[in-house]
Amino acid sequence: MTIPLDAEPIGFVDHAPSAWRPYLRLSRFDRPIGFWLLALPCFMGQFLGRAGIGFSSLDLVLMLAWIVGSIAMRGAGCSFNDLIDRDIDKCVVRTSGRPLPAGMITPREAFIWTLVQCGVGLGVLLILPTPAQVVALCAIPLVGAYPFMKRITWWPQVWLGLTFNWGVLVGYVAVMGSLDVAALCLYGACVCWTIGYDTIYAQQDVEDDALVGVKSTARLFGDQTKIWVSGFYGACTLLVLLACSLKVHSVIAWTVGLGASLAFGAHLFGQARALPSQGVAQNPLRLFKSNQMAGLILVVGLGMQALVGWIIFP
Repeated sequence: MTIPLDAEPIGFVDHAPSAWRPYLRLSRFDRPIGFWLLALPCFMGQFLGRAGIGFSSLDLVLMLAWIVGSIAMRGAGCSFNDLIDRDIDKCVVRTSGRPLPAGMITPREAFIWTLVQCGVGLGVLLILPTPAQVVALCAIPLVGAYPFMKRITWWPQVWLGLTFNWGVLVGYVAVMGSLDVAALCLYGACVCWTIGYDTIYAQQDVEDDALVGVKSTARLFGDQTKIWVSGFYGACTLLVLLACSLKVHSVIAWTVGLGASLAFGAHLFGQARALPSQGVAQNPLRLFKSNQMAGLILVVGLGMQALVGWIIFP
């Protein structure tokens, strides 16, 4: 029997004890790109907030919190999403081999596993500064509603962007205590980024989604996907540049921010250029996964901007 692409054993999951594998796959431990895309916005918000004020021992604690929290909450989100979508997943070739539709795990077991991961996330929440805790809790309605968006709107990628990048706001408030225009610009940039990369990801399922009635921007944009993705990536790049410009106090730091924005944008436009003018990408999953590097480019750039600004204006 051929295992569908989305359920292929990858890395250590295939070598884990057999009783663990359904839970690890339910949480997508075999697909770590999601952990990266959830954690990187937290680092972005933290490092943007540190521009001009420098770093402290708190930053190491926060960085560890983003890593652990992203692993736990991405796993919980995937588990919850699969619980809601298990009947749809049976009808899609790519997802039919996931633990729930394949019968490797029961809905009750999946629900308990979701709660366990939420418990880990709660532990991470408790170590954050109080303002960051409040902001983080505000994301709960977004997370809870996301699995239903593909049923009611052609724009579920927008909702995913609002949800998946909430860490920008949490990371920023954790070091600054409140939000400002720069933080909102970076958040808006990351929302546009997610709309772009998740549209590319959704191209894998356009035929099956059409059969089962699932909506997505990949289906909505159709042969105009390249133009739309380029537009969202362009807006993302401009908003990142604006966020950096609002936070710096020197020409050197602004230059670093400019370089980070342009390098990030260049990577995104490289993805857009790889999209065909008509039809779907030849390997949308590869393009989607390349966003790990795109996000790392921006995180490093924002960290350098904060460091340069701190050195010049200690």
